[in-house]
Amino acid sequence: MTVSRLLLPAFAAGALLGAVPDAHGQGAPAPLPAGQSSEPFPQPIVATAGVITVTAREFAALPDVGGVAARAMTLVDDPTTRRLFVSDMQGLLYVLAPDGGAPSLYLDLRDPRWEVPVMAQGRERGLQSIALHPQFGQSGTPGFGRFYTYTDVALQSSATPDFTTPSTTPTHDTVLLEWKARTPGAATYDGAAPREILRWRQPFANHNGGALAFNPTARAGGGDFGLLYVGVADGGSGGDPMGLAQNLGSSFGKILRIDPLGTNGRNGRYGVPATNPLRVTGGALPEIYAYGVRNAQRFGWDARNGEMYMSDIGQNIVEEVSPVTAGANLGWNTWEGSFRFLGRQAVSTENTRSDPRVTYPIVEWDQRDPLLLSSTSSASVGVVVYRGTAAPQLANRNVFGDMPSGEMFHVSADTLPDGGQDVIRRVLFVTAPGETPRTMLEIIREKNGVQGKPAASRADLRFDMTTTGRIFLLNKADGTIRVIER
Repeated sequence: MTVSRLLLPAFAAGALLGAVPDAHGQGAPAPLPAGQSSEPFPQPIVATAGVITVTAREFAALPDVGGVAARAMTLVDDPTTRRLFVSDMQGLLYVLAPDGGAPSLYLDLRDPRWEVPVMAQGRERGLQSIALHPQFGQSGTPGFGRFYTYTDVALQSSATPDFTTPSTTPTHDTVLLEWKARTPGAATYDGAAPREILRWRQPFANHNGGALAFNPTARAGGGDFGLLYVGVADGGSGGDPMGLAQNLGSSFGKILRIDPLGTNGRNGRYGVPATNPLRVTGGALPEIYAYGVRNAQRFGWDARNGEMYMSDIGQNIVEEVSPVTAGANLGWNTWEGSFRFLGRQAVSTENTRSDPRVTYPIVEWDQRDPLLLSSTSSASVGVVVYRGTAAPQLANRNVFGDMPSGEMFHVSADTLPDGGQDVIRRVLFVTAPGETPRTMLEIIREKNGVQGKPAASRADLRFDMTTTGRIFLLNKADGTIRVIER
């Protein structure tokens, strides 16, 4: 089924190829032929119209690691105890009380007992994502005590990867691990060493793991309950040089769906759901749920209708948020958003959204839009379909954002756009009544001053919604976790 709707995000891969120095030495794009563009959206995102203002209240603070702010990546909650689990990309997993306060260290993946050599160099490697099994806190169920980590690790010659690429010079591995706590409500992890489910041998140091999540709208007994969605990026470098995202025989550039408690997978340590869409497609991996992905950062589900969305980081030009359906081709690297991908320098502005076999974004934006930190990069993040009441201003809005700039955006969740950025509107924040609304990067920089640190150059914003409908804001610049309120 082809869906033509709107979402966002993408990660710039560096300076554009073919750039020539401008008067400021930053590198200006060379002239492009007719029908090609490096800025395909002529109208910038509207800065002032339709702005929604919410309160961002400080909820907790994660400790620095080696004098550097925590690199918070993912926050999930356990509905049974209402505790919150938040990960630091360095390989640390913290637990928070439902009302916040001081975090306590729940699990250090770097502990020699676990033999997990976390590789957390740079902005894109480390503990990528965490997920609690939906039965994590339910005694007597198959998922009791089980949770999952998705982590970049050093190459281990004794470990056999489940998925590889044609590269002869791999940089590291990414592993999906299952942990089983004996007492899920304990202050610290009290289980044994993790069980390895899957291992990827990575060809490059970027675009490795991504989102990891269970569908929160699935109910026990339903076909999607307990199935784990795994975002696998295209392997890195730039432009998907090995053509992996469109290759159905490769797991790279895909969204996989597996049963972590099953045994009929390729290594016997996981299951392949009978309802996966490509199980009977010749040459296709049965684990694939959707393909044509560059770097999936977050999945989101609409509690009202169960529809799934993904924020996918773009190459150098377009960030996107896209709907995800079983078997969908999300376009990369034939398409970057609604446009034919011509390389890092340009996309085609002709015959946009013209392949009926492709699922195009509901929303997308230009990485060099004036609102963003175009000189450093742009990258989509989110996505949350908000049906809650704690922040009624956001009710029935599809919320996403731009990672480096800390900009948060919204569009209607009920009348979805059909691509482009014309309908994108901003979400701004206050921290106290009467304040002038600001972006999250401005708030982070103010916090840096209080901390006695230099002002951050970028926010590296992430946000997650709990099962209780609260939206939490994470970042890699001030160690502060914030919650959105009215």
